[in-house]
Amino acid sequence: MLIERFDVEVFTPPCEPGAERYAAKARLTRDIAEVLPYLNATLRGAVYLPAAQALTWKKGGHNIAFHAYEIATSNATDREEAERELRGLIDLVNKTWERRAEITPDHDTHQRPAPMALYKLLPQTNCKQCGEPTCYTFAFKLGASQKSLDDCPVLHEEGYAGKLAQLQSMVIEAPSIGRSE
Repeated sequence: MLIERFDVEVFTPPCEPGAERYAAKARLTRDIAEVLPYLNATLRGAVYLPAAQALTWKKGGHNIAFHAYEIATSNATDREEAERELRGLIDLVNKTWERRAEITPDHDTHQRPAPMALYKLLPQTNCKQCGEPTCYTFAFKLGASQKSLDDCPVLHEEGYAGKLAQLQSMVIEAPSIGRSE
């Protein structure tokens, strides 16, 4: 087991005094930087910054950060949820560490594409066949994994094969931002 002991701090973020949301930190007694490339390989949508020894991830509306000696989560509705989320993240780290022989570590930085970059490759017809009012709205939801390329029938028409191929190389399959998996 990589993480055996840790201290938990639950607090209201200083940037949101009086907010009814909580953040939590687990201060670790052991450096977990070595597990970050394994988490990067298994957590779709994570952003790994090797030089900073940090990995960030969004899960179910929570912003999560893994650092060498700290794991943090935000946007919990109460103290109990914040502590539960932290314990789940610690379990995730420990399970990933135990399975590291089965995982090829990923040392690269991956990021979700910018909505404007996606929009430029979309048909820009605003046809609403995807269920969104505009192609730009669709681009935002596509980047946040709340929509898929299959939701745009126009992209699959003749003449869009090149743009579809570019979009397929950009769009990552990841848990959606702002929704639980």
